Order: sequence, then structure tokens, then C-alpha cells
Amino acid sequence: MAFTAKDVKELREMTGCGMMDCKKALTETDGDKDKAVEFLREKGLATAAKKAGRIAAEGIVKAYVDGNVGVLVEVNAETDFVAKNDEFQEFVSDVAKTIAKENPADVDALKDTKCGDSTIGEILTAKIAKIGENMNIRRFARIETSGAVVEYIHAAGKIGVLVEAEAENNDTTKECLKNVAMQVAALNPKYLSSDDVPQDYKDHEKEILIAQLKNDPKNASKPDNIIEKMITGRLAKELKEVCLLEQEYVKATNKESVQKYVESVGNIKLKQFVRFETGEGLEKREDDFAAEVASMVK
Repeated sequence: MAFTAKDVKELREMTGCGMMDCKKALTETDGDKDKAVEFLREKGLATAAKKAGRIAAEGIVKAYVDGNVGVLVEVNAETDFVAKNDEFQEFVSDVAKTIAKENPADVDALKDTKCGDSTIGEILTAKIAKIGENMNIRRFARIETSGAVVEYIHAAGKIGVLVEAEAENNDTTKECLKNVAMQVAALNPKYLSSDDVPQDYKDHEKEILIAQLKNDPKNASKPDNIIEKMITGRLAKELKEVCLLEQEYVKATNKESVQKYVESVGNIKLKQFVRFETGEGLEKREDDFAAEVASMVK
């Protein structure tokens, strides 16, 4: 029985196995999908599909810089124990290096990208089957620059940061950008500067501030022009907290801004930053160990 690329794709969706594994299974079973599923199960590959629905919100963020290319990638697992596993960490490092070299468009393209003799997706499926936990490549960022790019990893992969600048790629620049990356990790700015803040964000925050002021009895009798000045001042203060260049530089003793710190180092212009925090925004698994033990002794 002949089979098509569509059959391979459908088998992949059914089992969660890699494209090459599905193609091989269909070849070995003369295109019979049911037999192909059994073939994959016998090889221990289809077990990954059973784990695909389980929550994977732990994991690590890894960074990789090679010359003028920087990569940040988050790969999730179900437990912190697996995230600290050497084999898991080596896999994430290989993923980061593949992203740097091949420049895939997105996670799906990354999974179809070769790493050695297999694709990243096939390697991921094999790791899930071997380690016994669901794992997921959640996101990545790749920066290729004519200037300098520096990485910083905090708390063994809990937080990862990339910072890019227009500057000469020397030790002075790298030290400066490393300090800025630590600032990003610690204070989690949302934007590079106030010029980058969308007008929608400013308008929304302004509406909230107006409501807060009007609900305060102390401000009820104040004229509109005074209220407007108060709103402008409070919005400026809020933007200072969420914009990297306008934040107070944490290592400064004189309360200078990050912008002033960077200017004091030399001819460096910050262009962008990326910050990933492992599991942010994901549902966390909650284990009831007492219930689990009780169920085992029934």
C-alpha cells in the first residue's frame, strides 16, 4: 500500500512521533496506519503521545552567543528534577546552537530542523519517551547584530536575558551590557524607552489614573488642569519604572538612570533586550502527595 506526505503528517499527529519515525513506520508496515502505530509503540516511541497533554511548566532558559549571534530559548518539562537533569540540559544547549546556526522561523520550523542525523522534533520525542515526562520547546529569540550581543542567565536558568547594542564588540562593551542584562533580569522592564511604549498602553494607564484620582475625595474639588498635571506626573513616574533606559540603575550610588550609566561607559547605544522567565504565564502542576500515597495503599 502506497502512502503520502499527508499520511505521514496524520500519523505524526496521532502519535506525537517525529516525521522520519512516522515515515519509517509506514514504510515498514506498507502504509497501514494502525500497524504503523503498533510499530511505533513497539519501538517505545509512541509513548510520548500519551504524555503530550500533561502540564509542563518547569524547565530552563538557556542562552548561547556565537560572535554576533545571540540566542535565548525556553524548554519546559513537568518537574524541576528533570529540568536539572544533565541530559535535558544538554538537549536544550543543542537546541540553542541549532537556532543560532540555522535561524528557523518559528518553533514548528525549528522542530523540522536537522541536528546531527535527526530533527529537533525527533530528538525531543525520543527524550520524552526516554525520560518519561512531557517536554515542550516553548519559545526562542535570535538576535544577529553588526554590534554586540550579550547574554545573562540568572538562578541556573530561571531567568534569561539577551541585550543588543550598537557598539564596538570589546570587553568594555560586554561588561556594560552584562550589567544592563542583570538590570533587566532583576527589574523586568517592559520597554526599552518611553518612545517605545504603545499609545494604547499610555491611554489605558491614563484612564486608570483618572479613575483613581476622581475616586479620591481629596481630589474631587480640584480643577481639571490640576488633575491633568497630576495624571501627567504619575504616568511619567510609572513609565520610568517599566522603561529600561529610564529606570534607576540598580548598581549606581547616585541614583543615575540606566541611560546615564551606559553613556558614561562609552559610545554604546542600546537597541533591544529579550527577557524570558521559565514558566511565566503557564499553568503550574499541583501535586497532592498525600492523596497520591493514600491511593497507593488502598
